[in-house]
Amino acid sequence: MPAKTYPAQLPRHLVERAVATALEEDLGLAGDLTSQATLSPSASASASLNAREPGIVAGLDLARAAFSLVGEGVDFVTHVKDGDRVEAGKSIAEVYGPARLVMAGERVALNFLNGLSGIATLTRAFVDAIEGTGTRICDTRKTTPGLRAFQKYAVRCGGGANHRYALDDAILIKDNHIAVAGGVAAALRAAQAYAGHLVAIEIEVTTLGELEEALEAGANAVLLDNMDLETLRKAVAFNAGRAKLEASGGVKLERVRAIAQTGVDFISTSQITMAAPPLDLGLDVDIH
Repeated sequence: MPAKTYPAQLPRHLVERAVATALEEDLGLAGDLTSQATLSPSASASASLNAREPGIVAGLDLARAAFSLVGEGVDFVTHVKDGDRVEAGKSIAEVYGPARLVMAGERVALNFLNGLSGIATLTRAFVDAIEGTGTRICDTRKTTPGLRAFQKYAVRCGGGANHRYALDDAILIKDNHIAVAGGVAAALRAAQAYAGHLVAIEIEVTTLGELEEALEAGANAVLLDNMDLETLRKAVAFNAGRAKLEASGGVKLERVRAIAQTGVDFISTSQITMAAPPLDLGLDVDIH
């Protein structure tokens, strides 16, 4: 029986800091001029946040913060949770409060929700494509600057797994490190001598010869970079379970199942964070 997994969660301080920065960018020094010019200060609004296409929701905490930080009196009531699959026409949340504030928070809320839900939706497509193979889909550090924590959170909402977050939480020895260090074994042994006992070490290889060298040097995790399917199968057979194997490079949705069927443990792809189209979610407002 697989281990129980718990929902992902975003730290509140990260959410509020990012949303405050986004609101400052959007509202500037004078606030929402359009709403101030056209809406009475006493007008109230009710709005439904609706899915206009099917997908996986991610980013509700950011949307909630967008409406709470614009001012007092806005209620954000959700009907689904991050990670839930929704169909077109589904009401995701309802927003109630002063009309000017609802309108002021709308775009920031939707920008976060649309983008993160798009990542979660594409991630789920990759995860579904390899169902039953035992392989896991991972992201990379190829994220939008300033949004990495949220984009990696969206990957988890879509059923994917996170690779390292940054340069300081794991060691990934890539081809340029190997070239400067003097070879696969030299780079790996240097990393093993440097790292603390809780720091994970992975090394990138491009050939079966380099894989053999890495395994002989005691590699626990090896990234198989841009290998074709036949080479991946040979790498899995040669490895014989000694190290965790990650396939990366040129991973597209249409071929991800074939990669998984080679027997690798993980497949990492930047597609899920860098190429995900936004999910079409919209706020339908009634001013009264």
